[in-house]
Amino acid sequence: MAQLPANYQWLASRFGSVIAAHQQLGKELVNAGPLDAKTCQLIKLAGAAATRAEGAVHSHIKRAVEAGATPDEIYHTIILLTSTTGFPTVAAALSWVRDIIEEK
Repeated sequence: MAQLPANYQWLASRFGSVIAAHQQLGKELVNAGPLDAKTCQLIKLAGAAATRAEGAVHSHIKRAVEAGATPDEIYHTIILLTSTTGFPTVAAALSWVRDIIEEK
């Protein structure tokens, strides 16, 4: 994975045990059921987009790609949210996807 964002690095240096616990929770959640890593990352991506969390969207795009997701699968994950979260949320999330997929 690419270098972590500066704010995340600061959080890890300031609250290391909290970050470690958070990372462990993430691993446990993935291992709690039958979904594969790619599907888990696409679900997390959808959640991040639905809550308009730009940094988390960027992070989960990278993780989804590492888990084998294609750009088309990532775009489809976001566009599926239109009837649930509304077009403005989806349009914003798609711009964040483009930040990573098209590496602006």
